[in-house]
Parts: sequence; C-alpha cells; structure tokens
Amino acid sequence: MLTFNIRGENIEVTPAIRKYVESKIQKLERYFNNDLDATANVNLKVYNDKRTKVEVTIPMKNLTLRAEERNSDMYAAVDLITAKLERQIRKHKTKVNRKFRDREGVGLYFANVQSEKSATTVAESEDDFSIVRTKQFSLKPMDQEEAILQMNLLGHDFYIFTDAKSDATNIVYKRKDGKYGLIETN
Repeated sequence: MLTFNIRGENIEVTPAIRKYVESKIQKLERYFNNDLDATANVNLKVYNDKRTKVEVTIPMKNLTLRAEERNSDMYAAVDLITAKLERQIRKHKTKVNRKFRDREGVGLYFANVQSEKSATTVAESEDDFSIVRTKQFSLKPMDQEEAILQMNLLGHDFYIFTDAKSDATNIVYKRKDGKYGLIETN
C-alpha cells in the first residue's frame, strides 16, 4: 500500500488537494501484483508567477520512481506526473521481463492491467537507449568557471572535467531554470 508524505511550499495543502493527489497516484498500485509497501513523497511548490511545480518520488526496494512537472494548473501537473510515472513503471517492467525471459526462457506475469499493446509499445521505445555514437577524450584540469565556458562554447547541457584543485572528476550542467549545477565525485 502506498502511503503519502505531501508537503507544500508557498501553498497550503488543503484536504481537496490531498485527496486529488492521493487518488491519482494511488492508481499506480495496479501495476504491482504483490503488496506495494512504499511512501510517495510529494512536493507542491507555487512560484511568484503563479506557476506550480509538482515533484513525486517513490523509493522502492529495486526501483525509485521520480517525476517532476511544471504547469500553471497544479491539477494538470499532477495528471502529467501520473502519466510519467506510469511510463516509467511499464518501461521498467518490460526491461525486467525481457531480462528474465532471456535468462530463464519464461516470462513474468504482472498485473492484468498492462495490456500486450502497451508492453509492445514500451519494448519498441526501449530501443531508444541503444548507443549510436561513442566519443573518447582526455579530461583537462580546470576550474568550474572554465568548465562552464567550455560547455557553453560546445553548446552542450553538461561538461565533464577534472577539478584543478581537488583532482577529482566533476560535472557541470545547465539547469532548467537557466542556472548551473555541479556534480562532484569522490
């Protein structure tokens, strides 16, 4: 059974909002045969321009489902989040089913809700993960600012570099809000 942890930033989580979020996300339980024991962490944010952001994270034993959606209508954002999470579940189940079938020669049986058509669609879309190009390059020691400049010069959304101070491999990336993020490795 899914339990819910719903938080609001710059918004009061009213009983109506709570009921709507729970009813929509609760529908994901139909994709699992066994008893689902997980907590859905839902963050609702409202910005000054009245746009909302809905984030849902559902950590489970072998899978973490996570989706985020921005929209001017919070209820529409919740609907879009549910659709994203359903796609993630179907994709994961198709991948697991394929691995099991390849290894054991037998298919897994999931909830009756998933039709053959949706499994085929997900299987076809999974081909999008095939690697079509490989690049090799040496990491040049530099600072974060130089890495951001290099990333922008190349027109990429991220850039991998060796930090000149720590000698660690780091990644800078462009965020959706136009700012930059840094991933540091140990």
